[in-house]
Amino acid sequence: MKRITALVLGILLFANLTSKADEGMWLLDLVQKIYPQMKANGCELTAEQIYSINHSSLKDAVVQFGGGCTAEMVSKEGLLLTNHHCGYQSIQYLSSVEHDFLKYGFWAKNRGEELTVPFLTVTFLVRLEDVTAEATKGVSAKTTEADRLKQIEKNAKAIETKTTAGNHYSASVRSIFGGNKYYLFVYETFKDVRLVGTPPDAIGKFGGDTDNWMWPRHTGDFSVFRVYSAPDGSPAAYSASNVPLKPKHYLPVSVKGVKKDDFTMVLGFPGRTTRYMTSYEVDNVMSITNANRVKIRGIRQEILQKDMQSDDKIRIQYAAKYAQSSNYWKYSIGQNKGLARLNVKAKKEELEARFLQWIDADAKRKATYGEALPLIKDACSNVKEYMKSSQYISECLLNGTEVVGFASRFSDLYTKMQALGRATKLSNQAKAPAKEIKAAQEDVLRLQKEVDSVANVLKRAIPTFYKNLNPPTDQKAGSALFALFYKDVKPEFQPSVFAEIAPKYNSNFGAFMDDLYRTSVFADPNKLNAFLAKPDTATLANDLAFKAGYSSYNKLMEVRSKSEAITNNLAKGQRQFIAGIMEMQPDKAFAPDANSTMRLTYGKVGGYAPADAVAYDYTTTLKGIMEKEDPNNFEFVVPEKLKELYKNKDYGRYSKDGNLVVCFTANNDITGGNSGSPVLNGKGELIGLAFDGNWEAMSGDVAFEPELQKTIVVDARYVLFIIEKFGGAKHLVDEMTVME
Repeated sequence: MKRITALVLGILLFANLTSKADEGMWLLDLVQKIYPQMKANGCELTAEQIYSINHSSLKDAVVQFGGGCTAEMVSKEGLLLTNHHCGYQSIQYLSSVEHDFLKYGFWAKNRGEELTVPFLTVTFLVRLEDVTAEATKGVSAKTTEADRLKQIEKNAKAIETKTTAGNHYSASVRSIFGGNKYYLFVYETFKDVRLVGTPPDAIGKFGGDTDNWMWPRHTGDFSVFRVYSAPDGSPAAYSASNVPLKPKHYLPVSVKGVKKDDFTMVLGFPGRTTRYMTSYEVDNVMSITNANRVKIRGIRQEILQKDMQSDDKIRIQYAAKYAQSSNYWKYSIGQNKGLARLNVKAKKEELEARFLQWIDADAKRKATYGEALPLIKDACSNVKEYMKSSQYISECLLNGTEVVGFASRFSDLYTKMQALGRATKLSNQAKAPAKEIKAAQEDVLRLQKEVDSVANVLKRAIPTFYKNLNPPTDQKAGSALFALFYKDVKPEFQPSVFAEIAPKYNSNFGAFMDDLYRTSVFADPNKLNAFLAKPDTATLANDLAFKAGYSSYNKLMEVRSKSEAITNNLAKGQRQFIAGIMEMQPDKAFAPDANSTMRLTYGKVGGYAPADAVAYDYTTTLKGIMEKEDPNNFEFVVPEKLKELYKNKDYGRYSKDGNLVVCFTANNDITGGNSGSPVLNGKGELIGLAFDGNWEAMSGDVAFEPELQKTIVVDARYVLFIIEKFGGAKHLVDEMTVME
């Protein structure tokens, strides 16, 4: 009987995968389960060639780039491809008015010309392991949610410590399926990563905000880096003696092109999806998270953009900041439209109604899952003001007003200096017991070392922060955002600084920002360095920037603390709900939500029809770039050299039928964090780089849309064409293994 049941379930599972072949961001240890359908769709590799613990495999060619994107190794000499927008912060950091790599691009003629990026890292996944039993040891059904989380955190730390003992790896235990399972991920991080090449913004960002998240797309969204290691192959900080990394695996690059229904596979580090979200949570995302983000960032971005267009130095300073802000500003607009248009909330409500019927049909189910939805509903209702205020503190004060956010980073220094002052005072009290004086003297020595250590870390952050700060721009943004915060947030959720400055300045936050920049040590790097040479608590206590930053940070911590019981109830309800719907649908193959760990998705090349009488082809060509050209709009300027190459049809081996494909679409399931991910054919060859999703399916992070959801990919042929023909860097193409 058990064998028959297993066979039936296997058939049902395969049938489900057949009908839902494109949905799912799969953990690599689940590849064996989905492999039969992948093979049926055109995958020619074995499951072992995709993910192996003991041998090199595809996963060894894929890295997490800079902590928030994906990249892939494309040569045995550490050459790496990722998106232009993923490398943008590094490109911006290296740029200046004299060397404007954003505007003109950059191509290293040899390895001696490659440019190191001090803060950039790439991280390889070494292995993953299901550690649910070990992570939940000591937890029972009677354990409160707060105690449950504390115990799991304790267990996870022990697992991580044991895993990294005696080696240079890092380890992270991550929650899967809303805390129903836990996985251990082991990583190796390399810290010497150098810029090798990048096209100019006119190619790498062609279309700008207008085309962002849109199809048809004509963006050459790629950049080239190289990973270096110590001579023995181990990770090392930058050194002239470092050598190009010899990766365990690298990807051959195909110039054979794509056609409709070709198999595609993506490996990467998708950031976050919330597909198990309930209707109550959808409400909060739409009315609070997305609405606030659109409103706040829209105000700041308008100020930034105006200043950026007026001065090249400001444009370079704020290029990466603006891009990072605007990306999810537009995403939030599109997601709200998609959630409404596709009636996602109603679909969630229908699932919830079926779930309630299912648990009501069985007393045991009701006892196990009966409180799941009520917990979520109540938490979503009670958390609204906390959500709004914490988001406003982050977006308006700590992130939106740069000098205030930077000043908040001195909170730990201030706290330690206060403790040092108390210990010093006690150590100087002659009448105090000798034992207390000795302890205080020991505290003074310890705390002085801690103060010096924190001060040194802060000193190192000063050059980068002020390099990218234009005080007048920040003043204007701060004035607008402080005023918005004061108007929109209830007094009980406002940082204490508002009780001081609102009456003093009669709610004129422009005057407040003027005074802040006139008097604060944070307004000038020289003043701040002088302060750090001899720090004192009185200076910080009376500094307007620090008052704003310190009180904002403390209020954020207070809001989070007060809402902890609510969020714990939400977490408990989510965990029970996810476990319940998985039990309710035993024949369905469930993929866990994305959480910045490596995942695999598969699909096929193809276009889509988003609306009545509208149908999109699956490729775009260089001709489309020329059709979009607008010399009066900085988003659609076309470089003269690219126009010349187009006019002469000088495409080399990268064209097909006289056309040069720029981008294509496939129905792989991706999200933010997949940017830069390799898009592979059935042989495991690189055919493009994933860089975007499509506007019509912006609700996909909450509810997958199989008829609409597309991955937008920059074609590998266009990447190599730009490197060789436009950039004149054929030596980089020659370094790769090109499959024709």
